[in-house]
Amino acid sequence: MLDLYGYKYSVYAWIARFTLHEKGINYNWIEVNPFSDNVDAGYLRKHPFRRVPTLVHGNFVLYETGAITRYTDDAFEGPKLQPDDLKERARANQVMSIVDSYTYWPLVRQVFAHGVMGPRIGRSFDPEEVVRGLEASERTLDALEELIGDNRFFAGSSLSLADIHLAPMLSYFSEADAGKSAINRRVRLKRWFPEICRRKAFLETKPMLPNPKV
Repeated sequence: MLDLYGYKYSVYAWIARFTLHEKGINYNWIEVNPFSDNVDAGYLRKHPFRRVPTLVHGNFVLYETGAITRYTDDAFEGPKLQPDDLKERARANQVMSIVDSYTYWPLVRQVFAHGVMGPRIGRSFDPEEVVRGLEASERTLDALEELIGDNRFFAGSSLSLADIHLAPMLSYFSEADAGKSAINRRVRLKRWFPEICRRKAFLETKPMLPNPKV
């Protein structure tokens, strides 16, 4: 049996779940709130950095989302999510690295956290963080727009882990009107994004966000 530990709103936990659903793998979801003051000590023995997600497959414990999704693709039957072609696989890995290094922070931790989630749940937020995030997002969105080119997906004609890693972040980003507009200004991303959002695995794993406060 496979156990996946994650937080319901974590974009990285969503990525791991998205991958598992694309592969058609059954798993046991175990909710962990890494922001809690009382994270279970047993979980901290699995993940000493107090983050999510963590995958447990028998006696094998694995954390870091890219490692989890690659392992999931290699270890289980189902649609192949990493290209065989050397250059296409390199491109997928490049996009995943861009997502982690340059996309996550401005899109999720700045625009989404401060412009969407904070106001919805009554948590403190800083409008200036939204401004900074939108400014920083321009470079990463331009880079991704260039990299997808005329391909249907980021690594060619088939869905790959690159698409799976990026789509949840763009989904959270698009919850902000300015984020949605930024995506729609890029012709290629605007074409690619709705197709990913219609996928069954994406819809099955998309977190249900709190409604805006009125």
